Amino acid sequence: MSGTEAPADRSTKRFQAKRDAILAAAADAINEQSAKGMTFADVARRVGLNTTSVTYYFKRKEDLAAAAFEHTLGRLDAMLDAALEEATPEARVARYLNLNMARLARIGRGEERDFAILSDLRAMEEPMKSQLMSGWRNIFRKTRSLWGKDGTRAQTDLRGARAHVLLENSFWLTAWLPRYEVDEYPRVEARLMDVFRHGIAAPGQGWAPDIFALEHDEPEPGREAFLLAATRLINELGYRGASVQRIASELNVTKGSFYHHLDAKDDLVAACYRRSFDILADAQRLAESHEGTHWDRLASTIATLLDVQFSERGPLLRTTALSGLPIQVRTTMIDRSNRIARRFAGMLSDGIAEGSIRPIDPLVASQALMSIQNAAFDMRKWASTMPRERAVAFYASTLAFGLFDDRPLAG
Repeated sequence: MSGTEAPADRSTKRFQAKRDAILAAAADAINEQSAKGMTFADVARRVGLNTTSVTYYFKRKEDLAAAAFEHTLGRLDAMLDAALEEATPEARVARYLNLNMARLARIGRGEERDFAILSDLRAMEEPMKSQLMSGWRNIFRKTRSLWGKDGTRAQTDLRGARAHVLLENSFWLTAWLPRYEVDEYPRVEARLMDVFRHGIAAPGQGWAPDIFALEHDEPEPGREAFLLAATRLINELGYRGASVQRIASELNVTKGSFYHHLDAKDDLVAACYRRSFDILADAQRLAESHEGTHWDRLASTIATLLDVQFSERGPLLRTTALSGLPIQVRTTMIDRSNRIARRFAGMLSDGIAEGSIRPIDPLVASQALMSIQNAAFDMRKWASTMPRERAVAFYASTLAFGLFDDRPLAG
């Protein structure tokens, strides 16, 4: 067939192949540096072109970033369509997870390139931002439909929590899956699906958490409010989208006041991370001296952190801001995150030995717990439509009892 192709067809294929290579390089740059940090020069270097050649395909950097995000949305849409071909919610979720794991295995073997993470969508310019956010909402609704489209308001709310947890866990895989050999991926997939299918709590365990009081002395007046405002903006706009001027404006203070608290923007992000990690670690420490079973302690830890995320005391800083940080600071923050995940794994192991937690893979389940604590900020609007206790119970139930258990609706 190739011998009879018209020159225009071959030219079109070459154009498309080069465009795809540029998009793949842009995705790598976005994942390492954020969309704001990506440059034409860097993308051109990755593809082996000069900058002018890249602008032949994409006139502006924003056009290239938008195309990379649209590619990601298209891939997610295709995977969800394939998952929806299955007959039951459980089979659909298993298929979606399998498609993601197979994709990551191909990336691990060097057979495929990763697509761009979507953390910078809200930092895009209009009208691209509205178009991309519309595409994201379509992905969310389609994911929610894995559990069906009809039902009560409560069922829709619960499905929304499940859809978000499923999507965020699939995105979070790239943060921890590389610690495993590629030939271990099927086992990891099976262990994660076991958590999705049956949850963490052992049969007979209920949901009656206590909310821990996380009180901190404020060594410097106003610093906590400053870090909180910065965390919200960075979560919404990304590291590079949340400028010093914008953070100062949010608090109605001058840029000089910013530099009274911190020496540089990198210091700000590091301080926001330390605040968030301190809150996570404090909840874990308080659980150790709490009464009840190890499951009761873990449930109270989860509930406390979700309560923070859904309240005015939140949010915690999302890990998506890491892509804008210098490598040394980034490594320090990742190490702290890994220590917190290992502590969750220890809590799970103690519960398994006690019998209050199912015999699951603690390392895999701990990463699932890190995922929901990290991502819950994005569900603040969803949580605001119902009593917070109910929002916490719905969101936590996704991992506590699994993605297919109906007991949250009876609570």
